Amino acid sequence: MGVEKIELKKKLLKKCINQQESVMKQLEVEINEAQKQANDYGQPKDRYDAFRTKLMRQIELYAKQLDKAKIVMNTLGKIDVEKEITEVGFGALIFTDKQKIFVAAGLGKVELDNDIYFAVSPQVPIFNALKGKKKGDKVVFNGNTFSINDIC
Repeated sequence: MGVEKIELKKKLLKKCINQQESVMKQLEVEINEAQKQANDYGQPKDRYDAFRTKLMRQIELYAKQLDKAKIVMNTLGKIDVEKEITEVGFGALIFTDKQKIFVAAGLGKVELDNDIYFAVSPQVPIFNALKGKKKGDKVVFNGNTFSINDIC
């Protein structure tokens, strides 16, 4: 695998990690803000205190989202950008004639150096269509045919 491809993959992974860190920081801010509101509000006014219940549910929701974000971050940490990849699998960066796909975690569209990449999870249907394919293979997904120009 060429040095430029390794560097591109490193930059893309770093961008994904930075994006995920930003999401995690924002969730922590939201949790702290909701907790502060709950503390400022004080004890429940009665057993049916809707406002306090709403705040507690918000905190719980943000905490669940933060747990999921941490799992995604852990997944990103398992990618070995130095590993040579010749067929589509976890950690592959795939260049097709239609788009560029990074099999990492479901982060969606990632912009890097005026290019658009799609960071997808190995659990999504497009991955199942691509799995095990090699450079030069044609793939049919949702009625669209595209070819794999390169994998790294």
